[in-house]
Amino acid sequence: MKIKLLFLVTEDWYFWSHRLPIARAARDAGMEVYVMTRVNQHADAIREEGFRLIPWKGIAPGSVNPFRELRALGEVVKKYRSIRPDLVHHVHNKPILYGGLAARWCRIPALNTVAGLGHVFADKSLRMRALQRVLLVLFRFALKGSDRSLVAFQNSDDFEYFLDKQIILPNKSLLIRGSGVDLDKFSATPIPSSTPIVMLASRLLWKKGVREFVSAAEAVKRQRIDARFVLVGDPDPNNPTSVPESLLEKWHNDGVIEWWGRKTEMAKVLSQATIICLPSTYREGVPMVLIEAASCCRPIVTTDIAGCRDIVQDGENGILVPPGDTEALVKAVCELLGDRRLQEQMGKRGRQIVAERFSEKYVISETSAAYQQLVPHCPALISNALSQVT
Repeated sequence: MKIKLLFLVTEDWYFWSHRLPIARAARDAGMEVYVMTRVNQHADAIREEGFRLIPWKGIAPGSVNPFRELRALGEVVKKYRSIRPDLVHHVHNKPILYGGLAARWCRIPALNTVAGLGHVFADKSLRMRALQRVLLVLFRFALKGSDRSLVAFQNSDDFEYFLDKQIILPNKSLLIRGSGVDLDKFSATPIPSSTPIVMLASRLLWKKGVREFVSAAEAVKRQRIDARFVLVGDPDPNNPTSVPESLLEKWHNDGVIEWWGRKTEMAKVLSQATIICLPSTYREGVPMVLIEAASCCRPIVTTDIAGCRDIVQDGENGILVPPGDTEALVKAVCELLGDRRLQEQMGKRGRQIVAERFSEKYVISETSAAYQQLVPHCPALISNALSQVT
């Protein structure tokens, strides 16, 4: 019989952008793959891959309503009991909490991937601090007490944080950095010789540093430095820190920045950039766009925070600046804009770092080892991505 592997993720777009290579590798290895998620825009694409799609109807991004969250948990428990997967893979906070509890009750082996702690753990308000304490208790119950689970972290900061809070056991935890990038698809491309483009590509949230990016664009323009500042992505109405679309349109119409909207062919988009900028102010996992940008040989300016500093080595493949420090951000961007040789050196080094630590092959191999530790008869997963690095 085929081994049943079930992915539990909050959003179908997140599964498609971050977990698809692993799911494909599992399918190609002979496993039966299920995807339980909030269905929005990728239902047909997921089914066309041969995966069994299970709508997670009760999940609501950003909700803290206890009754609604209990319904979402109950839905997961019901599906786990009816499907009886041999292995479940939970990604991000709510899937880890609800899936972890359901897997523990149903005695199903589980890999729990902590892909950043998000805005809740970055917010210092009294309300969020209270919520953090509740979440830590739930994380501890969902993760620490199970002998059939492993916890994978995308960055070392979150790993150390969970250890310090005694949420996990060292022998049940591991680091699998990022979600993996196809080195062939995101290939090394030359930096354009036309007017430099400084690009922020992300969900357009305040906590991604959009305000700081726009302020930097204004400052650089006041210095009469020839450069275009581009935002790529859309707001997220389900996130409380989403940037209003009306404000994005105003900035665009006023010529402060260019707003290109959401793009799907990110390799092509990144190849148009000179510098990739992500002045994020909250706990990331390892931002996919930074891995992709480094793979394309683009220098990076980002903040010295969890996740971002895992991909950017300050002074080697990019520049790290303090979060919220617009002056330091402007200085870093201007330093790179004024030095073509430095751009190319950092871009080349970034490609090397991705090949060593963040390639699709690496992430699939490490995930496969975790699956086999949880289910010894699980088949090995093999990436179809090319191995040659240039």
